[in-house]
Order: sequence, then C-alpha cells, then structure tokens
Amino acid sequence: MKYLLLTGALGLLFTNSLQAQNKTINAAEVSRIVKTLSADDMQGRKAFTPGNDKAADFIQAEFKKAGLQNFPGLTSFEQKFNVYQVTTEQSAVVLDGQPLAHEAFFIQTCAENLNWNQNNPALANISRIEAQDNLSQKFQEALAGKKSGLVLIDPAHAEMFKRYQNYLGNNNMHLNLDSTTIVFALTTNKNPKNVQVTAQNKITPKSLRNVVGYLPGKSRPKEFVIFSAHYDHIGILPAVNGDSIANGADDDASGTTAVIALARYFKKLNNARSLLFVTFTAEEIGGYGAQYFTKQLNPEQITAMFNIEMIGKESQFGKNAGFITGFDKSDFGAIVQKNLAGSKFAFHPDPYIKENLFYRSDNAALARLGVPAHTLSTDKIDTDKLYHTVDDEFASLNISNMTSIIEAIAQGARSIIAGKDTPTRIQPQDVK
Repeated sequence: MKYLLLTGALGLLFTNSLQAQNKTINAAEVSRIVKTLSADDMQGRKAFTPGNDKAADFIQAEFKKAGLQNFPGLTSFEQKFNVYQVTTEQSAVVLDGQPLAHEAFFIQTCAENLNWNQNNPALANISRIEAQDNLSQKFQEALAGKKSGLVLIDPAHAEMFKRYQNYLGNNNMHLNLDSTTIVFALTTNKNPKNVQVTAQNKITPKSLRNVVGYLPGKSRPKEFVIFSAHYDHIGILPAVNGDSIANGADDDASGTTAVIALARYFKKLNNARSLLFVTFTAEEIGGYGAQYFTKQLNPEQITAMFNIEMIGKESQFGKNAGFITGFDKSDFGAIVQKNLAGSKFAFHPDPYIKENLFYRSDNAALARLGVPAHTLSTDKIDTDKLYHTVDDEFASLNISNMTSIIEAIAQGARSIIAGKDTPTRIQPQDVK
C-alpha cells in the first residue's frame, strides 16, 4: 500500500511538472521569440553591428519580463567588455631570403610593431605541421599554448590553411593585449636557417556585451548551473536571389530562444542551485563572449553547463530527440538520460565526432577549466545546407519539435538543478 501511495505521489508530481512545462514552454512563445531574433531587422546579429545590439536589448527585455535578477556584481543584465582588433597595415615573412606571398602566411599578434630576425628568442620555437597531421588540432594547440614562435605548415594543407587565414587573419581579435606572437607559414621549407618577420599593426578596442540573468539557489546558492547559447550570427552576406541577410534562425536564435524559455520556466520553480541564463556574443568570430565570461566566475562553483546550439530541426534520431557533445568526458549525459527515462524525450551521444562539435561552441571555454560543459543540439551538421547561409530562416524551423527539445532540456536538468545529482568534472588535460 505504501508503495502504491508513493508511486501515485511521484506520478502526480511528474504530471504537475509536465503541466507547468506545457504552460510556460509553449509553441506560441517559442515561435514569437525565435521569429523576433531571426527577423530581417536584426540584420543577421553580427558582432559590432546595430542588429547585434538590437538582439541584446530584446533579450534583456525578455529576462526582465521573466523576473530574473542581475548577476552579482553587475548593475544590469549586460556584461560589457572590450576586445582588441588588430588591423595589419604592412607585413612580411622571409625564409632564407625568399619572401612568402601574402596568401602563404598570417600573423597572430597584439604588437603594433613587429621586427623579428634570426636572433629573436621566439624563433627558437619553430614547430611543423606535416601533411599527415590534423591541421585543426595543431592550430588549436598552437593558439592555446600562448607561446611565441613560427609554425611551418606543409602545402598539403593549402585549402584548409586558406580557411584559417580568412578566419584568423581577417578576424585578428584578442581578448587581452598579451605579448604572444605566432606566425603561421605555408611552405615547403622545413628547416629555414634565416627568418625575418616584420609587421605594422593598428590596435582598436571594440565593445561587446553578453546578456546574463540570474536566479539564486534556495539551498545551494554558491553552486551554479548555466543555460547558455550565443545570440550573435554572421550578419550580411553576398546576395543570393536578392537576399543578403544571414538570419541565423537555427544558428543560434533557436538556442537563445531556449535560454529565454527555460528562464521563464525555472522562475516558477524552487531551484536548489543557483541558475545562470547566459547569451554570449561573438561566438562566431572566436568565442570571445564565453572566454570573457569564464574569467568572471570561479569554475569550481559551476556544477554544469547546458549549452544549447541549433535545436530548430529534427535530429537524425527523429522527433523529440537530440544529442550531447563530449558525451564521454563526464557523466553529464548519463544524468540527463536518467532524468528522461520513461518520457518521450531522448538525448544521445554526439554522432558527428569527426566534426569536432564539442570544440565548436561556447561550452569549450568552460570545459577547458574542468566544468562539465556540454552542447545540446539537433543539427544534422553533415548534411545541413542552410548552415551559415541566407536561407537559415524562421520558415525552415520545426517549431513543434523545437518546443519539445526545450521541454526535454528542462526535464533532463531537473536532478542537477535540485542538487540531487552532480556531474563528474571534465579533465582539463583531455580538452584540446
């Protein structure tokens, strides 16, 4: 009899929880928010543009309506910071008397004037990326190492090198003005005896802002659970059939919508742990919003991070299902699966390991500090033809399924928020 009473009570509690979800997380509100964020008047929400500012203002208004508080230490929902844009006015790399074409090198630096010769100590640090190496991994290692030097890259990587040059060279942005200078050179010369590097740069500070809302925990206020997404996108592109606005409905207005919807939902509940609802800026140009955010908190106080990226369409697993990146790096995913057991929802391990998705969103910045920080998504990234195009529009979204995924995240997080489960920490040495 006691068992039956307990079962009935738990069933009633579960039903009430779902009813609360259905009232707060509903398709009409999800549609309104994501449609607003992906509208043409947001101009693609690119960092440093009026459209990006407009999106941030909208998110702040939604956080206020939801009844969130300012993050301690802030006077509003805005978390403002500067990055520093380095514009190269003149540069040259000469190996053994042979100048490299500008298409064959780029320099990551904060120095206004650079003048290396063979006697410069930095040139004692010369590394090579061979034809058989993973270029993406080697680039990440070089940049994360924060050690000045020269990186020689085999021409077998020419096509991918060009992409990195366009991305890192043209978006030569820095969160801090440090002294690190890394020269990347595409060359067959594997052992240059004489190296000269010169550059003249203009340094310009540029303002950015994350939007952060806060719900203090009732019994564990110093333990934080983060729900996050990035609200920026890529702005204006060359016109295709008269359309030049990359609206970013799925990437990542969908995730930002989820953060707002989850804020409204959890405001009505009694969360044991403190909750942070964070929409990052500048993810698309280097993850600067997340990088800055990590420096404002003690990572040991962050219990988990639910980073939400591109949930606007059905996943390869079908309706009501998504995937979690870095599934094997902590037991975060297993806890989410346990909380969803017996429901119509499911989250699976990331099926796109070769795409390196764990490192391609804002969760990576916190994972490098040991936080169980994972991205939840539904995107079929290997076949998504709308990704980073002008066709990533509101009309392409499946609002019903997107609403279900937000409900699934709310339900999957419940034991972590209640303080009943604590995910194992990620080992920083296992994160690139």
